[in-house]
Amino acid sequence: MKSKIIIIISLSLLLAVVLFMAWDMFYNNPDDNVNPYAYDLKSLRSGDTTKILYEETGHFSPELSAIHGVDVDKSDRICICGDNGVEIFNPAGDRESGFPISGTAGSICVDEGGRIYLGMQDHVEIYDKTGKKLMQWTSCGKDAIITSIKVSGKDVYLADAGNKVVYHFDQRGNLLKKIGEKDPERRIPGFIVPSPYFDLGIGRKGELWVVNPGRHQFEKYDGAGDLISSWGESSMSMEGFCGCCNPSNFAMLSDGSFVTAEKGIERLKVYSPAGVFRCVVAGPDSFIEGTRGIDVAVDSKDRILVLDPEKKEVRIFTMKKPGN
Repeated sequence: MKSKIIIIISLSLLLAVVLFMAWDMFYNNPDDNVNPYAYDLKSLRSGDTTKILYEETGHFSPELSAIHGVDVDKSDRICICGDNGVEIFNPAGDRESGFPISGTAGSICVDEGGRIYLGMQDHVEIYDKTGKKLMQWTSCGKDAIITSIKVSGKDVYLADAGNKVVYHFDQRGNLLKKIGEKDPERRIPGFIVPSPYFDLGIGRKGELWVVNPGRHQFEKYDGAGDLISSWGESSMSMEGFCGCCNPSNFAMLSDGSFVTAEKGIERLKVYSPAGVFRCVVAGPDSFIEGTRGIDVAVDSKDRILVLDPEKKEVRIFTMKKPGN
């Protein structure tokens, strides 16, 4: 008899739970359709306009059918790479020259001698400013996706998003070492690269900075390939980085500050040399929604050159004057 009573009570409780769940599911409350965990992209895209301390002061349109990378030489000439070609502009944005290439260059770097390094999917090609091909390096492998190149003296660094590693070459294309491979003993976490956005740069003291996009962090490496420090946080706030892999690209100002570009929520920001958020260069309203592959470079006057692949423009941003 006692066991029957227990069974009846249990069934009654189960029925009550089922009835409550049904009521909760079908009760017509408009707030029930709101997902409290959903990203509020609308508010994130609007952002805080008081943080925008730069303004667009010029732009120009390359003739290439698609543009992918931007860099400046020591005379502040602006070099653009893209589908089947390279174009060179003076600091005012007037086209000076250009030359064809075979294929698509996804990244570009101009060294102190004016030589132009192009990332051609799985290998590097080097040209002079007249378009003469000086060298072609061997492939980095069938899975390679060269997304960034930086030259520092005799050292050349490549970011390979496909193989999730940074290569250190000499100027003849000889591989000296790999940097950033997961190594718990050296406290190197390894790069997380979910999509082909993987950038690197050289600091004022010659140190190597690499974006670990899946971790939303910048990592600093020394000449031996040891991880020295890192900064950055995964956050939906303006101060942090969000999405699957951000920042997507960056450049460095003369004082060592970082200019970062993001995708998903298209915006450019400035961080101090220590990684402290300073301001916004351009917010999402400045870009066509869905724009990806925004590249950035900085000239000797600290003008920020923004390659906008959707508008097919190079846009020039400068610090606002007091009172603007």
